[in-house]
Amino acid sequence: MQTILISTDFNPTSVNCIPTLCKQLPEQEMNFIFIHMFKLSDRMGDLLMLSRRNREYKYVSQAFYDQCELMKQTYPLIKAIKIEFFYGSTVGMFRDYLENAGVNQILDPSYCSTGKLNNNSIDPALLVQRSGTPVIHINTTPVAELPKRKIILETETLETLLA
Repeated sequence: MQTILISTDFNPTSVNCIPTLCKQLPEQEMNFIFIHMFKLSDRMGDLLMLSRRNREYKYVSQAFYDQCELMKQTYPLIKAIKIEFFYGSTVGMFRDYLENAGVNQILDPSYCSTGKLNNNSIDPALLVQRSGTPVIHINTTPVAELPKRKIILETETLETLLA
């Protein structure tokens, strides 16, 4: 079972990496965790209510949920797709989160849509790089170009095309 962490800003196109990952890791059951990272507030009220936060879910559109459901239906080896938020900016906190979530690999943030949701959003690249967790890259081998077809006009015959 592979658990792959994907940094996101919850743009519906963020799930487009799943088909490629499923092809790269064939016949393996997978869990995906879509995550957005926020720096930890230093206000006491925010810290006390941190475990009860759910206002960030307003950033997740119905289209994103629909795309996730479509991926689960299309790829039967996907056992779960989770949506989570990480609050913190230290490597230690991030490593603890990865261990508790059972994350095996992290999708390279350069393949992800990681825009800011608000002023507290942080760039995940540095934490991912320093976490020590294996980073997976999407295979971007270009598909060989199909041969161009010639449009056959009615006046042309097979003999003139083969000549």
